[in-house]
Amino acid sequence: MAIRFSVLTVSDRSARGEREDLAGPALVKQIEAAGHTLVHTSVVADEASDISRMLILWCDAGETDIILTTGGTGFAPRDITPEATMAIIQRPALGIAEAARAFSLQLTPHAMLSRNTAGIRGRTLIINLPGSPKAAREILEYLLPVLPHAVELLEDNPQAEQGHGKVSA
Repeated sequence: MAIRFSVLTVSDRSARGEREDLAGPALVKQIEAAGHTLVHTSVVADEASDISRMLILWCDAGETDIILTTGGTGFAPRDITPEATMAIIQRPALGIAEAARAFSLQLTPHAMLSRNTAGIRGRTLIINLPGSPKAAREILEYLLPVLPHAVELLEDNPQAEQGHGKVSA
């Protein structure tokens, strides 16, 4: 199943052109290598209104199954991606964020400093990933096997129930 992804990089410096966005393109490469479709990419500053506006636009257009954000999930004062995400979702998907953090904790104790979240708006799943390209790629690789089933469930696919308990790569 090909999933339609969008990738939103949240970074003041990348938005101002002071630093190259490495995490967004790394995720795009990984998505395409896995045989999925890229619908949108963008870079925004760490501003709640900018993040929320882009998430709403992409979700409500109905063209994207999953939005991955990268950046803004740490402890720095301007790291507000989780708050901007929670402000626009209709249903939380906390198990995804918990699983991502638990997986990352096996690799580094710094994972406990991540405030990432996940949630659903309409039929679109939003997942916050770290701003580190390495960490974002590792977590996406871990999550990829369950995402097709998540999309089937969001689409209300009658065959989705048959996939419970089965994870295929």
